[in-house]
Amino acid sequence: MENYDIVIIGAGPVGLTLSTSLARWGYKIKHIDNRPEPTATGRADGIQPRSLDLLRNMGLKRQIMAHDPAKVYEVAFWDPAAKGIHRTGTWASCPKFIDARYPFTTLLHQGLIERVFIEDIEKHGGQIQRPWTITGFKNDGKDPVYPVEVNIAHVDGTLKETVRAKYLFSGEGARSFVRDQLGVQIHHKDPIAHVWGVMDGVVRTDFPDIKMKCTIHSDAGSIMVIPRENNMVRLYIQLASSTDKDWNPRKTATQEEVQSHAKKILKPYSIEWDRVEWYSAYPIGQGIAERYTLDERVFMGGDACHTHSPKAGQGMNTAFLDAVNLAWKIHHVESGFASRSILNTYESERKLIAENLLNFDARYAKLFSARIPSAGEVGSANTQAAAQAASQHEPEENEFIKTFKASCEFTSGYGVAYDANIYNWSPAHPAQSPLFLSYQKGTHLRTGRILTPATVTRVVDANVVHLEQEIPYNGSFRLYIFAGTPAVSSGALKDFATYMTAPRSFFSTYLHEDEEADRYHERHNPHTPFLTLATVVALPRDEIEIDELLPPVLSRYRDHVYADDVWDARVPEAKAAAHAKIGLDEEKGGVVVVRPDGYVGCVVKLEQGTGTVDALNAFFGSFTGKSMGGADAKL
Repeated sequence: MENYDIVIIGAGPVGLTLSTSLARWGYKIKHIDNRPEPTATGRADGIQPRSLDLLRNMGLKRQIMAHDPAKVYEVAFWDPAAKGIHRTGTWASCPKFIDARYPFTTLLHQGLIERVFIEDIEKHGGQIQRPWTITGFKNDGKDPVYPVEVNIAHVDGTLKETVRAKYLFSGEGARSFVRDQLGVQIHHKDPIAHVWGVMDGVVRTDFPDIKMKCTIHSDAGSIMVIPRENNMVRLYIQLASSTDKDWNPRKTATQEEVQSHAKKILKPYSIEWDRVEWYSAYPIGQGIAERYTLDERVFMGGDACHTHSPKAGQGMNTAFLDAVNLAWKIHHVESGFASRSILNTYESERKLIAENLLNFDARYAKLFSARIPSAGEVGSANTQAAAQAASQHEPEENEFIKTFKASCEFTSGYGVAYDANIYNWSPAHPAQSPLFLSYQKGTHLRTGRILTPATVTRVVDANVVHLEQEIPYNGSFRLYIFAGTPAVSSGALKDFATYMTAPRSFFSTYLHEDEEADRYHERHNPHTPFLTLATVVALPRDEIEIDELLPPVLSRYRDHVYADDVWDARVPEAKAAAHAKIGLDEEKGGVVVVRPDGYVGCVVKLEQGTGTVDALNAFFGSFTGKSMGGADAKL
């Protein structure tokens, strides 16, 4: 019987992201999918700005963009008018108040996105076994190292296989065999459900915003327009709602009926289809699994855990982050860096985000489906005097537009916020020190939120770079040492390096076992596979001599030494914009610990003495399960 680190069921976005993460970190994976080929057409298509950051960090953004996807920078709102529909306004897809590197939604069909992941998996020695399905599993513990037995079979029943694994993951989608076998229930958050038709194709139309994302409300119904790659457009068309008198969750419509309905909604504009690439009609409700795992051995993610409407473009993006969250935690447990108990943070963190998504989606889908009164109806309901008074003011935005605008941070992905836990420091955290900084109390960063983007100059080659992207998705914690100005901070920096390299520190406890190996060309992990260090100095680049300015342990990461000398419009008065954006003292600096998935773990003052390293010893010790620091660490 073959043993694997993990068996992954399903090769949709969540399964592929988990698979490529663990494959690049050297894990042995059995990955199956019950479809003979990857997705050919249709299905999910929207990559939000935060997900594009993640794909770039994984080294996959360039391959995605090579498919020439559509990019949505603005959303147009269309509402009923006397003679059909009219545009009532536009709004940025990712408004400027969100500090995003890529302030747009990328639209590309799921099949092309899947292929990028599959190529990456194969590059790292993995493969997808097709068309195979799971037939049974049990966590029987007969083998203490590989406690889960998994039965799989070819879909035609001709071949069967039984393997053992440390973990089993269901990325099977809404009809999850694993979830059913575990007896995990789906709780529906909102009784309102909808049936939607979705159609991808090439159209001929005089509708002026066909290349924009549009939300269209008319007396005849609602449509969402999504531009796509290869001159295509996707239309989401509401077919039925549980608010209808004759509600039927199994209501279907032919392609021709949906096209006819779309023509009525778009009046006074015309639309015809040159070709239709994909069409589907399906019911949708807001549902969430009561558990994501029962034993921290069999896990679920993606649509197996949460179902919702596609209107907000969140399904695939939530799946990416489910997988990344679980991947680095499994990696840290299996490589001996973290105690097994940390695996419970996967469910607590990701279920919270799914609940927030479903609450938003229920509100959004309900408003999207609501009929908005036409201009004629509004006019007849008002007296002439009221109409004259109203004409002197900007028209009041309807609830749908208000909800859309208010939720932009969440839908972009930057609004994801994990609660305080062992990884996200708070005043209630087991690690205690007066040097820990909290939001608006010494730093603008919030633990459990994404690291603020900052532009800096890389010292070794004078390249202007994105600081938050410089350390790749390598399974390591990222330690950003904001060094302030050396004239003020040199003593604190020297002490930090001294105590960090002491025998029982958070840094020294997990050094490479083969310390003598030649790592001359290793940029990110020369000392330990679990930490990558980056130093940001508040000086112009031409004033920085790395070996003179920094202690040896920091200068070893010379490719990660940066000058904080790039002006930023968000902090126009700052001399050191990266320090200022993060809210750290531009002269004294500080240390920011960022999790492998890009979320802030803790922020600590940089001070002379042992305090800074003592605080970090306590923080890392809380989830590694090792006592760090003490007399040895203080030399």
